[in-house]
Amino acid sequence: MENSKSLTYKILLHKEPEGAYTVNVPALPGCITYGNNIDHAIEMAREAIELYISELKETGKEIPDDSATFEYSLHLIDA
Repeated sequence: MENSKSLTYKILLHKEPEGAYTVNVPALPGCITYGNNIDHAIEMAREAIELYISELKETGKEIPDDSATFEYSLHLIDA
């Protein structure tokens, strides 16, 4: 890949009632995919991200990146 650089993306996996996973890529609006299990969901996310970035490049749009984004989960107890 010419002029390639490393890009980082956070992905959110949501377990569905039937056991599969929906994946959302917050940095790429509308980039959502699905996998039968966690490994498949991650594989599908990689493919979806690559396609999304390819489309951004083709249209000359800026490519967002999560490398400066930090993540923290807050756990609250419902009282």
